[in-house]
Amino acid sequence: MSEIEAYLRNQFLVAMPSLDDENFSHTVSLVCEHSDSGAIGLVINRPTELLLTEVMEQMGLEHEGVDARAIVFWGGPVQPERGFVIHGDPGGWESSIALGDELYVTTSRDVLRAIGKGEGPREYVVALGYAGWGAGQLESEILHNAWLHTPVDQQILFRTPPPLRWAAATKLLGVDVSQLSGEAGHA
Repeated sequence: MSEIEAYLRNQFLVAMPSLDDENFSHTVSLVCEHSDSGAIGLVINRPTELLLTEVMEQMGLEHEGVDARAIVFWGGPVQPERGFVIHGDPGGWESSIALGDELYVTTSRDVLRAIGKGEGPREYVVALGYAGWGAGQLESEILHNAWLHTPVDQQILFRTPPPLRWAAATKLLGVDVSQLSGEAGHA
């Protein structure tokens, strides 16, 4: 396992200002998996126009325990019908993976059912779709200055308003991103 692969899981990928892909310009993604086979991430700062209550109603799930203003995020362009819940409480849901201490991703309906009843995790982000990178693709994009990475900050993930998440994540890097260049430098 390469050095990059050893630590990108449970990291934020922060799009460089020069990344001009309309899907990922000024995005922050949570890396959920990273291996020799590729990587999977969830964009956490692109709200959709869908309310969580609407999605749950379409799924036939109770939603009285859901904040009426809770939104669903665009997690990425791959499988946009597939749902993910990022949350901080383990909960024992059917299909969860632990990303790190106190951070999980669940893809099973039981977590949404619990959220709808007001019995789910206290803090969560619901996303549809995901971002995927093939073998070596993410490493190549990082080497070509498309992304920077930083440890996850749950304050940004759960409590920072979505339009401010990219700027907040860039501050974690300890650099002024307005001064960053898209050109790679090599010694």
